[in-house]
Amino acid sequence: MVQAVHNLVKGRIRLRVSGLYRSRMLKGFLESRLHQVKGISGASANVLTGNLLIVFNSHHTTQTVTILIEGIVSDYRRLPSNGHVSPSTVTTAAASPLEQPAVHPWHALRTDSVLTMLATTGAGLPEHTARERLMQYGPNVLPEALRRSRFGILIDQFASLPVALLAAAAALSFMTGGIADALVILGVVCINATIGYVTESQTEDTLHSLKKLVTPSAAVVRNGALLTIRAEEVVVGDLLALRPGSYIAADARIVESRHLYVDESALTGENMPAFKTADSTLAAAVPLADRINMVYMGTLVTGGEGLAVVVATGGVTEMGQIQVLTGEALPPETPMERRLRQIGNHSVWLGGLACGLVFVIGLLRGYGFVRMFKIAISLAVAAVPEGLSTVATTTLALGIRSMRRHHVLIRYLHAVETLGSVQTICLDKTGTITMNRMSVVAIHTSLQPITIAEGRFVSGGVPIDPFICDELLRLIHASVLCNETVVSHLEEECVLTGSPTENALVHLAVSAGIDVLKIRERYPLLRMTQRSENRNYMTTLHRSDPSSRLLAVKGSPREVLDMCRWYLKDGQQVPLSEEIRATIEIENERMAGDSLRVLGIAYAYQDHTGEDGVHAERGLIWLGLVGMADPIRSGVKELIPRFHQAGIDTVMITGDQSPTAYAIGKSLNLGGNGSLEILDSTHLATVDPQVMEALSKKVHVFSRVSPANKLQIVQALQRAGRVVAMTGDGINDGPALKAADIGIAMGHAGTDVAREVADVVLENDDLETMIVAISHGRTTYNNIRKAVHFLLATNLSEMLVMSASMTAGLGEPLNPMQLLWINLISDIFPGLALALEPPEPDVLSRPPRNPHEPILNTADLKRIAYEAGVISAGSMGAYTYGILRYGMGPQAGTMAFLTLVLGQLMHALSCRSERHTIYDSLAAGTPLPPNRYLQLALGGSFAVQAATLASPGLRSLLGIAPLGVADALVVGGGALFPFLVNEATKHRIHSTTNNHTTLRPTPAIRGDVHEG
Repeated sequence: MVQAVHNLVKGRIRLRVSGLYRSRMLKGFLESRLHQVKGISGASANVLTGNLLIVFNSHHTTQTVTILIEGIVSDYRRLPSNGHVSPSTVTTAAASPLEQPAVHPWHALRTDSVLTMLATTGAGLPEHTARERLMQYGPNVLPEALRRSRFGILIDQFASLPVALLAAAAALSFMTGGIADALVILGVVCINATIGYVTESQTEDTLHSLKKLVTPSAAVVRNGALLTIRAEEVVVGDLLALRPGSYIAADARIVESRHLYVDESALTGENMPAFKTADSTLAAAVPLADRINMVYMGTLVTGGEGLAVVVATGGVTEMGQIQVLTGEALPPETPMERRLRQIGNHSVWLGGLACGLVFVIGLLRGYGFVRMFKIAISLAVAAVPEGLSTVATTTLALGIRSMRRHHVLIRYLHAVETLGSVQTICLDKTGTITMNRMSVVAIHTSLQPITIAEGRFVSGGVPIDPFICDELLRLIHASVLCNETVVSHLEEECVLTGSPTENALVHLAVSAGIDVLKIRERYPLLRMTQRSENRNYMTTLHRSDPSSRLLAVKGSPREVLDMCRWYLKDGQQVPLSEEIRATIEIENERMAGDSLRVLGIAYAYQDHTGEDGVHAERGLIWLGLVGMADPIRSGVKELIPRFHQAGIDTVMITGDQSPTAYAIGKSLNLGGNGSLEILDSTHLATVDPQVMEALSKKVHVFSRVSPANKLQIVQALQRAGRVVAMTGDGINDGPALKAADIGIAMGHAGTDVAREVADVVLENDDLETMIVAISHGRTTYNNIRKAVHFLLATNLSEMLVMSASMTAGLGEPLNPMQLLWINLISDIFPGLALALEPPEPDVLSRPPRNPHEPILNTADLKRIAYEAGVISAGSMGAYTYGILRYGMGPQAGTMAFLTLVLGQLMHALSCRSERHTIYDSLAAGTPLPPNRYLQLALGGSFAVQAATLASPGLRSLLGIAPLGVADALVVGGGALFPFLVNEATKHRIHSTTNNHTTLRPTPAIRGDVHEG
């Protein structure tokens, strides 16, 4: 059962425990019990190896510890596994101090047994008990993986293939007598390591701060009262109130449920919500995905309601155990970092081959072995783009910081690069496109339209008193009874706490002079049934008198109308004929066509009730339609064309009826220059995935959408090859936000659920900042391309100069020290400065990039080779001039050296844009936005280069000879020539290549799509 694996170290023992392998429940049980044993200072169970490590003091021996473990394992195995708990077990558990969570198979126990073992009741924990347990077990937070130490970050700067090559080059230079060369190489390594250390330390701080952007809350019952607390304050024994959109803050056993559905995809991978119930016990061995009486931390309630008692918090929850197992793992590389690492490694091997070629050519030309060896080493150092290692992390982290200044919070590093490739943005209507500030503006009751303005009810131009119109009064009463808004009074003000829709209904009653609190006191609430996945209406059951109950219903007009058999006319209950139903449906379409959100209201008196409080065979009494307006956010109408200009398709997703959705979509011009096409999503779940994929390419508006439909739409767009961004703020947006390539939540008005699963949070709820985020995402990617382009082109130019000269028998234009100097001056700081370029003026006038395209494609590599060739030609031209005038020697080499350095520095200016040239700026008078970082980098590099001519020590170190005025003009011309040529050929090269995705029109698709 228990076997010692290692016990040679005093005070430490490692045991192999039978049954521990892959059993997180036994792990929690062992660690919980051992933490309570005096003299045990540490206990760590590993479910991957089945081993248990224990640290103990002199009160114990290895023998006593082994016996102790055997006893604990025996206690664990006596736990009930068939769902029935003996009274003795319950008594023992209740009498002993509360054990650490997750030490029992809670799903196998009866509800009353769980409550007894956790010492809680249906009224929840007393506040003082909750505080004691919070002190005992600590906050309900997941264990964080250890941050990389500063020393570890520093060491990592030297753990790459390019740096290893540089270190080897330094060692070889030192061994061959090139001490100065070795020192310069080490200087290059140290400068890169310093830059990498500083930037990665800042990146680590940025990533760590991202974890604190979201602070979820939880609704709990304590002392019989419903409270909203921070999720980290939830303790074992708390009763969680589960409502649609609730973020489940801890692992819990369900004690009450009504039509409860939970999205558990974070744990099980299942996309469809799981049905949950309290009315069953299960075998202990049931897999997590089948535990229908349990809910787990990190999952989301998508429908129904219920209560659950917390059985585990923090690190011993299922989510916490997963995080513990992966806690030692470092965050994965982003796709960008991985591609850059591959480019760096390939450059090392290609540079090595080129250096070997130069070495062999030099030997064949009669140069000495040691001399050529030093040149080859220096050329290898120059060929290595060591700056690539810091480009990605620096640029992505700085992109996050820049977006924060624009109130865009990026929660994950990879989201920055994904933003640049967004092709379709799905816009949730309520709270994103609209203000989510509902107000009732129209009512239709007794076949009579009524408008509401400034608290006045008017029909046909005649004011109506709600207290005289029986149908209107009953409709208002039903609206405030079937309603969760909490009404309270602050001094003389009425304060409403609830959803915008329900607040609007209560405000309607208040403006009509109705005392909402008295109405609710007159009809006490007995039961409430929330909307669920397949029920687009809400019901509440109230006590009317000792023998009857009042049922109030509100929701989708069609679904509510289908349950009605009667309606009120002049205070009388009249049968609903087909003609009257048609009239109500026509009015519903008319109100929805006016961009109103429409609800149907009904009621019934019953002697008794079924499960839902609805007896379809008896029928409900129709009261009328309520139309609410939700104003479109300021700036959204102007924003949609900007998305279209950026090549991004816009899709609106809403739960509203088709006429309402169509009217809003038309006003926003979601269809662009084409016709607006809308799809009613009522039966979308039954549509074949291939058909859905085809429809998703064509439709601009999806109406009558459920949370499952939103997820289905996002996944269909992704299957169609689109990079999808999904915006949302509500409880029902969570699954789609999580599934989208980029989930975007509203920071102020958004729910905890939306912010928890989103990749991007718009802090100021302004959708216009989404354009800023996309612009920065594209700019970040483009800047990385610019830096890589610059580093590869300049490094290649050095190899071309050396190889061409050696092959042509023109000697060695650059000595080893000059090659190292070029690498030090012209590579590092200009390359990093290019990664900090501001957005180009037309960045949002281009289509999104193809996410599957490499950073550098074939056309880019050809362009890099061309530019490197032109830079090399400028340097070779100056070198040839020097040879013709002075012969092979220091003067000619100096001219080649200075021309190459200045040409590379000027090439940094050319790499600022792939499209814009200096000629465009001169012609149009609209230069690119200034980059002060590049100005500083180039200014510093030019200044240091000038110092080589003025300082005798540097001249001697680099082997620079003095030059005349004519020589300086040749050097200047040789450096300027490549810049002018490369600028002039940008348009020609770009016109023959396309580095971005081309958006092709999609053929029209017929069927259930309505065209505008």
